[in-house]
Amino acid sequence: MGKYVDGFLLPIKSENIDKYKEIAQMAGEIWKEHGAFEYIEAVGDDLEHEKMVSFVKSADAQEGETVIFAFIVFDSKEERDRINALVMADERLKEIMTCDKTFDYTRMAYGGFKTLVTL
Repeated sequence: MGKYVDGFLLPIKSENIDKYKEIAQMAGEIWKEHGAFEYIEAVGDDLEHEKMVSFVKSADAQEGETVIFAFIVFDSKEERDRINALVMADERLKEIMTCDKTFDYTRMAYGGFKTLVTL
C-alpha cells in the first residue's frame, strides 16, 4: 500500500511569513511527534505561469499576499486518521489555533490524497 498525503494551500499576507514559519515549525514538530512520516511547508516563489492556472488564483490570494503549499505524509490513511486525531486533541496545537491570527484558517484548501506514483 502507498503512502497517504494531506495537502494544504493557503493565502497569507507576505508580511506574516516569518511568524507563520514559527507556527509551521511548531505544528510540524507536533505532527511528527505523533507519527507523521514527513511534514513540509513551502512559501510561494514562482507562482505565475502563462496558460496555466496559478497558485495565486487557486488560493484566491489578494494584493500583498502569497501562497503556502504544504503537505504531510503518512504511512496510510488509517495512520493519518489516527495521527490527526491525536494532533487535533493536542493542547499545544489548540493554543496555536486559538491564539494566532497570522492567517485565516477558513481560507485554507485542504484534502487527503492517495499516492499515485512514488519514486
